[in-house]
Order: sequence, then C-alpha cells, then structure tokens
Amino acid sequence: MTKKADIEKVLWKACDSFRGKIDSSKYKDYVLSMLFVKYLNDTYKERIQELEEKYGDDKTRIERVIQKERFILKEDATFDYLYKNRNDDKIGEKINIALSSIEENNSSKLRNVFRAIDFNSEVDFGSSKEKNITLRNLLEDFNELDLRQSKLESNDIIGDAYEYMIGHFASDAGKKGGEFYTASNVSKLVAKLVKPKENERIYDPTCGSGGLLLKAYKEAKTNKIAIYGQEANNQTYALCRMNMFLHNIDNAKIWQGDTISNPQNIENDELMKFQVIVANPPFSLDKWDRGFLDNSIDSKKQKMTAELDKFKRFGLGVPPSSKGDYAFVLHMLSSLDVKGRMGVILPHGVLFRGASEGKIRQQIIELNLLDAVIGLPVNLFYGTSIPACILIFKKNRENKDILFIDASGEGNFEKGKNQNILRDIDIEKIVTTYENRETIDKYSYKATFEEIKENSFNLNIPRYVDTFEEEEMVNIEEVQKNIKDIENELKTVQQQMKQYLQELGL
Repeated sequence: MTKKADIEKVLWKACDSFRGKIDSSKYKDYVLSMLFVKYLNDTYKERIQELEEKYGDDKTRIERVIQKERFILKEDATFDYLYKNRNDDKIGEKINIALSSIEENNSSKLRNVFRAIDFNSEVDFGSSKEKNITLRNLLEDFNELDLRQSKLESNDIIGDAYEYMIGHFASDAGKKGGEFYTASNVSKLVAKLVKPKENERIYDPTCGSGGLLLKAYKEAKTNKIAIYGQEANNQTYALCRMNMFLHNIDNAKIWQGDTISNPQNIENDELMKFQVIVANPPFSLDKWDRGFLDNSIDSKKQKMTAELDKFKRFGLGVPPSSKGDYAFVLHMLSSLDVKGRMGVILPHGVLFRGASEGKIRQQIIELNLLDAVIGLPVNLFYGTSIPACILIFKKNRENKDILFIDASGEGNFEKGKNQNILRDIDIEKIVTTYENRETIDKYSYKATFEEIKENSFNLNIPRYVDTFEEEEMVNIEEVQKNIKDIENELKTVQQQMKQYLQELGL
C-alpha cells in the first residue's frame, strides 16, 4: 500500500532535482503539477483495467462508459507516455503538449489549470541539456509512486500530501510563502469559528492555494457544500484548482483575477451572496488597485468616491491607498448573506488605525456587524512575525456586545523553531470561549457597545482584556539578609585567596 510518507519521500526527492537551480517558490509548481499528472495517470489506468475486465474486447462500450468518467486522458497525455519518452531531446515540449491535452479534454473541470507553467522554459531550466536532465530525473522520481486508488492507504492521502508539500514550500519561500498558504491550524481555527453547514455556500476572495476553503469544507462534514474562491496570482490559482481536484471537490468554482478591481463572484450583474466567508487577505496591501473607483483620465485631480464602484461596496468609505485591509473587508461584507458568518485574518492595525479606516470601523460597529475580535500569538504566519487577529462578522446579530479574546500569551501556543504553532487544545479553548461568550480573567472580555463607544471605537485588545500580571512583593529584609550573606562569603573567599598567594610567595 502507498502511504502518505511514501508520497512525501518522492516529493522531496523530486525537489532535489531542482535545488540550487531554481528557487523553491518556482519549482514547487513543477513538482506539484507532476504529482497531479501522476495521480491522473494511475487513477485513469486503473479504471480502464477495471472496464476491460468487465467488458472484455467491447471497446465501444468501454469508450461509452469512459466518456462519463470524472476525467479523460489521451494516450500521449499520460504520465506513462512521458516516462517512456523521458530521454527524448524535446521532452519539455512533450510535457507541455500533454498538459494542454489534459485541459482540452477535461475543459469543464481542468480548463487553464496548467496555463501558468512551462516545462520547456529555458529561463527556469537553463540550456536544453540541463533541462532534459532535470525533467528526466523528475519523471524517474515520480515513476516510483503507485497512486492507483486500490493501492492507496486512504482516500485522503494524495490531497493531504499535496497540502503538506504546499506548507513546506511556503516555509522555504519565506515572505512569499504567506501569499499562497495560511498555516494549517490557523485555517482550522477559522473554520471552527464560522461553522459551515450543509447546503451553504463558502467563499474566500483571496483563496491562495485553497487551504482555508478546504478546512471549512472539512468542518462542514458533508459534501453538500458549494465552494467558491478567487485568486490574483496565476500560479497560485493553478495550485488551488489542483488542490480542490485532489480533494475530490470537482464542482469548486475558483476564479482568477484581482478581487477588488475585478470581482468574479457575480450573479445577475450583482455580487453573489454567501452564508460563510473565510479569508486571509494580504496584510495591509500597499497601493491596492483603486483605479476602478475613478473614471477620470487624471486620477490625481479627481477625488475617488465610493459611488464609482459598480457594486456599491464602499458606501462606508474608501480605505487609504497605502493599506488595503478594509477594502477586502468591505468587499466581503457586501458579499455576505443576510444571515452569514465571516472569519477574516488581519493585522492588528485594523483595530486602531484612524482617519478613513477609523470611520469605516466605527460604522461597521454601529451597524452591529462585528461579533468578536481574537488576538493570535506572534510568528504563526509565513513571511511575517507580526501578530495577527481574527475578526468574526455576522449579519442580523441579536446582541450588540463584542467578545474580545487575547490568545497571544504564553501557554496558549507551542513555540516552534521557526514558527509558533496553535495546538488543538489552544484552538478548542478559543472556540469554546467564543461560543459561550465568556469573560475569563486575563483571557477574554465581553464588551458592551457603550464601552466601545467610550473608547472611540478603538478595538485594541489590551483596552478590554487586562493581561497584566502583578509582580510578587519583594521582601526587603530577606534581600538585605541575602546581600549580607553574600558579602560574608566573598570576604571569606578573599581571605583564603590571600593565604594561598602568601604560601606561593606571590
């Protein structure tokens, strides 16, 4: 049986072919794409064998059944074909042709999934000789894997191994890693806080490689969930599409493009509404695209106004061009169903920054849309060590209080070598406190609307959750006694040293 560890071993071996030649933020696309091709190959080959055993030489009947399968592969688009041709001088071209064939013959599910990757790139691979050697090694590495369904230890291991590798690539990529991956346990926490249910639509407007969406899907514990997402980066969009397919979520709708300037969640010329929204937008995105808000030729002369947004998302105000956090929040609130829940990971600055952000924050609170503010430990995310928070929004709230949780203190996470980790026990504590809306000394506080108004709508967590620990009272008499004892010991040692020196004639 093929185990998750077997897949991970081959994946790391495949990475060795690229290390020192191509940056990991790039070669991840080649390695993960080849895993996807191998999975398609072995799954399809096994299904063909099953049909041949059932229908014998009746090729017409086999072909008719195949047309109704989850996907179709032509012979020259299989991994086996590529492996047989691994010594071909034009193997890069052959792989590209195979990927195009996969897209073309499975356009309803896999259209454009490989459009951002080029196995024949001289920019990435160097000379033809170097490229051919690297690609041959890559094919030989993956040939060791048997990914037939009947040989897999469980149905989840392909998707789990894919997610595992994305996480490791994110770690290697440093700052860039945060652009396509949210730490697994943080995603798990967000999913548990918003509690997706059967027959709901889940949306992530900055979905990266899809981790948050997958955790939300898993939390729902049903496949009767509709998944939607949008991602600006071409390569990351492709990773997300493959990630969904490997987790058997074929009907996920993942769009490519800038969510703010070109939202794709459109239905009847209006923003689609979702019961659940999860997101980890880029922190304080500098120079986010506000150009669509201005229809003048010279944007510097005409003041940008919310009315120019076709979808009326900025009625509460236009965030500053230097920080895009509230642009994403306002887009999501506009996309939230009348009884929807929304969990968003954001930097602490959104809690207290003033000017236009302060006005937007005040109106969100006055409209009773904010349900909870949860402070997280530092160093949980790839590419940044700054602390972050989770904001939970709800529409049609009955209560007007806001729950504050400070989960950043020691004892609420596990310290890691490079990154801190939220343990299951930490997640459970946060979720239980949130659900019970408890006030716990030095951990959580349920603030009334009046208290928040008195604080000028500043949501900085220390204003509400006092985590100050009083130092123990110092016993002056005991300290003086200790000092006197140390002085006496020092005097004794000095006398002994003087005696030793005299004996030595020094």
